[in-house]
Amino acid sequence: MTTTLRTLLTSHRFTLLLLASIAAGAGLGLALGERAAALKPLGDLFLNLLFTLVVPLIFFSISSAVAGMSSLRRLGRIVTAMLGVFVATGLVASALMLVAVELYPPAKGLEVTLPGRPEVAPVSLGDQLVGAISVPDFGDLLSRRNVLPLIVMAFLVGLGTTAAGERGQPVARLLASANEVMLKLVDFVMYYAPIGLGAYFAHLVGSFGPTLLQSYVRAIGLFYPLAVAYFFLAFTLYAWLAGRGRAVRAFWKNIPAPALTALATSSSMATIPSNLEAARRSRVPDDIAEVVIPIGATIHMEGSCLSAVLKTALLFGVFGRELGGADTYLAVVGVAILSGTVMSGIPGGGFIGELVIVSLFGFPMEALPIISTVGALVDPPATLVNAVGDNVSSMMVARLLDGPGWSEQQANASPPAERRHVLLSEEHHDVT
Repeated sequence: MTTTLRTLLTSHRFTLLLLASIAAGAGLGLALGERAAALKPLGDLFLNLLFTLVVPLIFFSISSAVAGMSSLRRLGRIVTAMLGVFVATGLVASALMLVAVELYPPAKGLEVTLPGRPEVAPVSLGDQLVGAISVPDFGDLLSRRNVLPLIVMAFLVGLGTTAAGERGQPVARLLASANEVMLKLVDFVMYYAPIGLGAYFAHLVGSFGPTLLQSYVRAIGLFYPLAVAYFFLAFTLYAWLAGRGRAVRAFWKNIPAPALTALATSSSMATIPSNLEAARRSRVPDDIAEVVIPIGATIHMEGSCLSAVLKTALLFGVFGRELGGADTYLAVVGVAILSGTVMSGIPGGGFIGELVIVSLFGFPMEALPIISTVGALVDPPATLVNAVGDNVSSMMVARLLDGPGWSEQQANASPPAERRHVLLSEEHHDVT
């Protein structure tokens, strides 16, 4: 074995271990079929551990990042640049899928039997917006189902800590310390990742494999190649824009673990810990990564934009409506971005976005199960694009705020306390 190959295997051993466990899980799923559901509890244990950490991790990550900023002006610049990047990348994804569905209509030849009318309570836009960013009780914040209100509160706590000046410094130190503790807990949980991801992937393949092969073939055949192409081409371009060749190399070196986690769990939120670690390894400044990535897990979803355009085009075809004209195209792209921003970062969280599509375009509620089925089938690659997009977006925000030399500035800065992932970090093993 050559030195180069040995170094490659050593530096990527955890990634290779994850790949091997997922491959083994997929093989078990194909072999066992529906009997693979017996392995689901092992996967659920891993997800439950991750989801238990998500709420405090998001809160302490964002609040400590905001409280630790010496200038609120920089926070405002981070948020402004972040929102600009999110909207721009969402527009690109939506426009690409719009072109694709025009060239390859997903509903052509598709036969759909409408089920009974589901019971769906109408929700006004005003109530939807209020419910998206706030909750009626403090206790409701302690749930991953209310991530946007949690993010808003974490921001406010960080702002209040900063505004308190010297008297707020004990709280700032507490938040920073708690954030470090949460990252260490993530280290411990990730020891179980190979078993948990392998078992969960076996369940997914065993349960949905036949459906993936038999249902909505054209829609899936369009989405999967486009999502993969977007993953490799668009993200490489974004990384290049962020920092040319060095950023591209750093991005592809560090992104496999978050990508595999997103693909296996279909959860942007479950990917937050490994995404933060990958951003730090790519030398994205902590104050940028710890704001962009947790928020992006909820409101930045390029994969969901791709999916939303596909679902909309599918409904237009199924119900015999023409998808054409500048006004319609703009409406489809706008709804795609809107539905992407209201989706939560948990498996199955696209239901609200699907409800937006159905209601805003005036489709009957019988259309909801149609696109819900498509949403479930394309969820893994969509989540892959969603989660990885948060990582490369943090690099682009760093480029906008700190200039083309952002990575060198971070490398030359005083090193912060080490926040390394036990299994992802070869350096950690060297030290210990």
